[in-house]
Amino acid sequence: MKKDYKNVLVVDDEPKIVEVISALLESKGFNVFHAENGKLALEIFNSENIALVILDLMMPVMSGEEVCAAIRKKSRVPVIMLTAKVEESDIVDGLGLGADDYITKPFGLKELYARVEALLRRAENDLVPLTVRNSWRDGDLMVDFEKNEVLKDGAAVSLTPTELKILSALIKYPGKVFTRDELIESALGEGFDGYDRAVDSHIKNLRKKIEDNPKTPVYVLTVPGLGYKFGGG
Repeated sequence: MKKDYKNVLVVDDEPKIVEVISALLESKGFNVFHAENGKLALEIFNSENIALVILDLMMPVMSGEEVCAAIRKKSRVPVIMLTAKVEESDIVDGLGLGADDYITKPFGLKELYARVEALLRRAENDLVPLTVRNSWRDGDLMVDFEKNEVLKDGAAVSLTPTELKILSALIKYPGKVFTRDELIESALGEGFDGYDRAVDSHIKNLRKKIEDNPKTPVYVLTVPGLGYKFGGG
């Protein structure tokens, strides 16, 4: 589904902050959804075509960190964290979970809107990465993009650079079905010197390393007649 770049989700348990941000964004032509806790935020996120999330860190029911981590399991939508915390460690932790930017309270509306615009432009034209560290099926597969490390059932997996690029592309575009040509363009680059069917060989080798049964894969899935997608969910 193509994102509607006018849909923004604002998550904060302070009604005044939600009101002010909503008024700003609505005056700029955005459709604003809002939630006062993390549980409701995820319900809205899963049911609406949200293009950007403005997320408070400290909330009841679910923290902003938990909400961000849940979003990053399935989407690369831009996330701006609102925080009253000013410690560098808190900010680093938030960004490590996959937030794209942060702004400390109190904040200026012009600054917030500038960041919203910048992230939406970037989302239209660039890859917004998932969280640095990802895991699926209770740790069966773990990928750390910062360390370029892949673990299968706790043991390090030795992937070739091409295999790692293919896996990274699939993970970073959750739900997207890649044709062979798209994998070459996104993962291998214009300098790739080979046939599109060579991608099939890389996929086969990748499955041998990260799947319990390469013949019935759960991570690198074939979409008949189209290509491949990531099935970690």
